[in-house]
Amino acid sequence: MRILLILILASALIVSCSQKENTNLNDLSIGSTSISGKKEYLTSPYVTAGNRVYIVGHQDGSFPDLGWHIKGEMGGIWNHPIKLMDGFDIKFYDAIDTLHLDKAKSFTNYPMASKFNYHWEKRNIEIERWQYIPDKKQGAVIQLIIKNLGGEQKLKLKFTGTSDLRPTWLGERTDMIDGKDQAIFDQKFQAWKVKDSLNPWHTVYGSDLEFEQESRTNSYPTKDNTSINSLEDTLFLFAGETHIVNYYVAGSYTSEKDAIDTYIALKEGVNSNFSSKLNRYNELANQSKLSIPDKDIEEAFEWLKYNCDWLVRKVPEIGTGITAGIPDYPWWFGVDSEYALKGYMAIGQTDAVYETIRLLDSLSEATNGNGRIVHEVSTNGAVFNKGNINETPQFASLIWEVYQWNGDKDFLITYFPTIKKGLKWLMTENDANNNLFPDGYGMMEIHGMDSEMIDVAAYTQRAFVDASKIAHELGENELSEEYSLTANKIKQKINSEFWSDEFNSYADFIGTDEQALHLIEDAIKRAETLNKPWAVEELKATKTAILKNPSAESRPFVLHHNWVVNTPMEMNIADKDKAEKALKTTEKFVNPFGVFVTGIDRDESAGSDDGSFKGTKVFSYTGAVMTLPTSVQAVAENNYGNPDKALNYIQRMTRTFSYAFPGSIYEVSPDYGMITQAWNIYGFAVPIVQQFFGIKPQAQNKKIIISPQMPEKWDNASIENVIVSDNSISVHYSKSNGTLKLTVDQKNPEWEVEIIMPKSKGKTTFKIIKSTIQPVTDNENIIVKTKSKSTELILKY
Repeated sequence: MRILLILILASALIVSCSQKENTNLNDLSIGSTSISGKKEYLTSPYVTAGNRVYIVGHQDGSFPDLGWHIKGEMGGIWNHPIKLMDGFDIKFYDAIDTLHLDKAKSFTNYPMASKFNYHWEKRNIEIERWQYIPDKKQGAVIQLIIKNLGGEQKLKLKFTGTSDLRPTWLGERTDMIDGKDQAIFDQKFQAWKVKDSLNPWHTVYGSDLEFEQESRTNSYPTKDNTSINSLEDTLFLFAGETHIVNYYVAGSYTSEKDAIDTYIALKEGVNSNFSSKLNRYNELANQSKLSIPDKDIEEAFEWLKYNCDWLVRKVPEIGTGITAGIPDYPWWFGVDSEYALKGYMAIGQTDAVYETIRLLDSLSEATNGNGRIVHEVSTNGAVFNKGNINETPQFASLIWEVYQWNGDKDFLITYFPTIKKGLKWLMTENDANNNLFPDGYGMMEIHGMDSEMIDVAAYTQRAFVDASKIAHELGENELSEEYSLTANKIKQKINSEFWSDEFNSYADFIGTDEQALHLIEDAIKRAETLNKPWAVEELKATKTAILKNPSAESRPFVLHHNWVVNTPMEMNIADKDKAEKALKTTEKFVNPFGVFVTGIDRDESAGSDDGSFKGTKVFSYTGAVMTLPTSVQAVAENNYGNPDKALNYIQRMTRTFSYAFPGSIYEVSPDYGMITQAWNIYGFAVPIVQQFFGIKPQAQNKKIIISPQMPEKWDNASIENVIVSDNSISVHYSKSNGTLKLTVDQKNPEWEVEIIMPKSKGKTTFKIIKSTIQPVTDNENIIVKTKSKSTELILKY
């Protein structure tokens, strides 16, 4: 009888496995790009992302407590605005041995999936644990590929899920009160159904094992509001065979039916959902496709496109938008988006741009109603910060930048009312002394730094420049002239009133002696704590100078050497001689990974310190080098004709690519803070696409200007399929033996392409050898204007 039962079970397993052979995710992923992680970072975070759900755990396959926004709760499985599960445990066992899938021997990241490898030496079994999040689905698929390299074996397989149906950050502000999770096993679906006792929040999880035997289920008591439940099955593993087991986790914050429908869709679409996501990522890779001599940058650039997609978060009841970073900033920000979306446009991810802008505009209008742009909003719609001062002017510049790419006048018409209200709010409610420098917090959220900040001034100047252009486009010529006049005045005042000859730098801020002395005391304590004697000495000298030469009027101060002193160069408003000095000064405040957030945090060892960042136990940016300051510096160097120096900053950031989380760049270099961060794309896409290759779209005129400024070492470089409205552009650049060749292709020949090349560069003179279109020249440039699909220009130098 026992033999007959085993034969029946074995037959069922063979049928089951043969039905599921096409869902082997390893086979489906063949040919896809992937990156393996480092063994020393197996106990650090990863993310498997979708636009509705994502999973955060450790690269060894475990789910430890992670994060600080909701302490210890930022990992697990999230379906914003709720969490579904703290995680799950999978184990194989029999009476003798046990293998938990929480100590992977390796981790491999794919754009669309994560893979964990395990080897059970005693049983000669290799296991791959795959997981992915289908597009637009509130759920996840976990697949086990079990390779039995030994003899026939009988094992138990147990999946234990820990539900944690709880609200996101600031849930209490929207009456999201966490209740006790209550679980029942549904015989029809052979799955656990878990509901929060106080809310319509559900998670459903189960597998596709269909043996002719009863699966065992267990529930375990918990002391908190979580619920722990397991599914247990018996596996008969045949010698030399590969067996597939799928698990599904679905969720909903609205109804059980919604969760069940997702659960069914996950089961029925394992293969098709995976292939669809894989194909979509291949399309992302082919947009703004980069080929350059520096293969490390090329690879980082490709993966940043995937990172950008991972960070899109959709909550239908509120909206869709890019989030700042994972795991602790998985919600929406004003300023993070204002940097990042410029990069998103350059890599063709336009839907995310339009959706994010729509979301920020609607949230800001509902919250403020005066054009002020919100800073931080949780995914339940609760606003944490109504907006720092810099975010409102940066919104204006973002809208103009996007318009250059899409040429859609209705887009301008939609958002110009917000811009006009915002600039009025900026200057009437935040400029008490009417000196054109708004007061308040900018990018540096240091307590007390809320006077007249350099970044606020620089972004305000640029906002009036861009708002003037928008007003002109929309026929509001009088307003355009007014905005332009204001912009010119602010530019002049920045270059005269913020500049410090003593430090060869723009000042951190303009404020009173009292404000400066208070900030100096705090800064000295910080520098002493971090053991930065040079900074202590400099700060004390500044304090002495202030006390010896007091001023009743506000004046500029250089105290922290914050990265924001470089924003006048980023916005290209610094006088050339000041820019050269300031850019040189910044070179003192770097380490091998980039620019320090706060310059006084660097020390003499910074130039050779290329190890892990030793962050504080309580999350802090003290002592940090970050990608955003480094990105700003790359853009700034290019603005003043220094592509080699810009490349140097990009190379610094690239050193952190895959440093800890394969396929990603951390927020704090090289391995601290968010494991993937939206604004990273700003420091790659803008300098490379718009400055090195010189692609400057003017979609409103159906025109694209190509004005390359290539690093010296890039002898052969190309970028293909850069999307500009209903056109796409490709640029191929090569030089050898004194000859420079530039080929520009476009999809839509109704557009004008204008190629601008300098007649000379330093002591080098360029001479036209060949051109498919007759060039024209002015005093400084060789110019080719054409509407052809392909244009070639060859120069001798």
